[in-house]
Amino acid sequence: MRRLLLVFMLVTLVSCAGPSTTTTGSTTPLSRDQELVERALAAMGGVDALRSLRSASIKGTVKHWEPEQSHVPGGEMRFAAEATFDTTLDFVNHVSRIDWEKKYAYPAPRTFKYTEIVTPDAGAVIGVDSNGRTRESLANKPPMHAMSGLRLATTQRELRRASPALLLEMRNNPGRVNRMGNVEIGGVSHPALSYNAGAHNFIVLFDPRSGLPARVRTLDFDNIWGDIDYDLVLSEWQVIGGARIAASQRYELNGRTVADIRLTQVAPNPTINPAGMAVPANLLTNAARPAVGNIPYQWVIRRQFIGTYLDSDHPSFDTRATQALRLQELAPGVQHVVGGSHNALVVDMRDHLIVFDAPVNDWQSNWTIRTAQAKYGNKPVRFLVLTHHHMDHAGGLRAYMAQGATLVVGRGAGAHFRRVLAAPATRNPDVAPRDYSKVNIVEVSDRYVMSDGRREVSAHLAENPHVEAMLIGYVADARIGFVTDIWSPGAAPLPNPISSPLAAVVNAARRAGIQPLRFAGGHGSTADYAPLAGLAGQR
Repeated sequence: MRRLLLVFMLVTLVSCAGPSTTTTGSTTPLSRDQELVERALAAMGGVDALRSLRSASIKGTVKHWEPEQSHVPGGEMRFAAEATFDTTLDFVNHVSRIDWEKKYAYPAPRTFKYTEIVTPDAGAVIGVDSNGRTRESLANKPPMHAMSGLRLATTQRELRRASPALLLEMRNNPGRVNRMGNVEIGGVSHPALSYNAGAHNFIVLFDPRSGLPARVRTLDFDNIWGDIDYDLVLSEWQVIGGARIAASQRYELNGRTVADIRLTQVAPNPTINPAGMAVPANLLTNAARPAVGNIPYQWVIRRQFIGTYLDSDHPSFDTRATQALRLQELAPGVQHVVGGSHNALVVDMRDHLIVFDAPVNDWQSNWTIRTAQAKYGNKPVRFLVLTHHHMDHAGGLRAYMAQGATLVVGRGAGAHFRRVLAAPATRNPDVAPRDYSKVNIVEVSDRYVMSDGRREVSAHLAENPHVEAMLIGYVADARIGFVTDIWSPGAAPLPNPISSPLAAVVNAARRAGIQPLRFAGGHGSTADYAPLAGLAGQR
């Protein structure tokens, strides 16, 4: 996430460095848990050295990867972005400012320059609006907005995870610390402690030789992979102002590196300009406080990796605050699920429903199921057709599988989804854990037809530059197609000449022998097909 490198260092050092209930040299014997914490603090330079850091200036670089935007289902992670950052941390007032220059490689090359300010009660983003638009795209007007409660809470968690103050908290609150036993990683057995930090729970893994904290883990939920370990890995320790800090920090998702951070310059206790560390006054009135409860940490973090996060507190995460999910009828028995940033298509059959795409999360899928069944007589969803495997369009698949739906995917994607559905999902806030091993999965090598004797709905393989195993959908009697990502109908005027992804839509329709009048989109709205087909003919 854009801030998460916000420095593993020290954001709340002073606030957490109060009197300790146990101190080195005390006549009271230390417990084994306390010994681990005391040894780690000593290895980091000692309590006094950490307390002496009242502020810090940090510069560095970061690279991000997104595993669920791969070109091939289950394939190599997509490189998302690289960035430089200049961070100022005020440990006394618990405020941070990060100035970013971030160069995205995916989903399209672009550069964002912006500032983030984080305080205990509010956060601000200056230079990018809540829809991800920069000052360049807004006629050089510097946009700004208050962080959503979800984004603020996620940022605060990552700051707390990355700060050595976490060890000071554990030292001062031994009643919240519990032994986890040893955790083996790479053939090394790490002593581990869990710490109940109130809103968050952290697991700290210690290096058995040096005593330094090696990893700080949270147990998160990922919309695709279910229960995951999310680790901050600390290494290359250096002495700065009497304290030791990790110049190399790596974030791992189930052992796969998704962020690589390098600190290039650290200055302890610089002079701070308070005016530059304040949330703008015009944002404070309606600024959200940190969210509580079930927070979609991985969505908030990783959508920022690719620069497409919409800063919203809506349960479907990317639904704009001024809109709400709703059904939009395109033809009798054909409903476009719109109102957010990611759409689905519902088709009414004689005794069941067919749904194309399961965007974002199971909350949105549950909404779609509930709303469609209320309209169509409580019919079950018999088929879920996924246009492709990317997490923003497949993250809500478990809600449909829990209904007993057949999963329809493109050629070569079946094994990937078998692994996805076999992963434990006990932390899912929207669907109870269950066994998905008997889910019926259909791979479409060319076309797959779903018919009830009166209506025919089909899925067609579409070769394209965006992703392997892509499908487009078609409702024959309504002559309506459904397409995701390679075209967002109605979102923008068609370019002339058209791009390769748009040409792929026309090629797929021709190859399938379908004759759509309109296409509905997984993004955007709907648009007539003829203009696109005409431009493709010119191309």
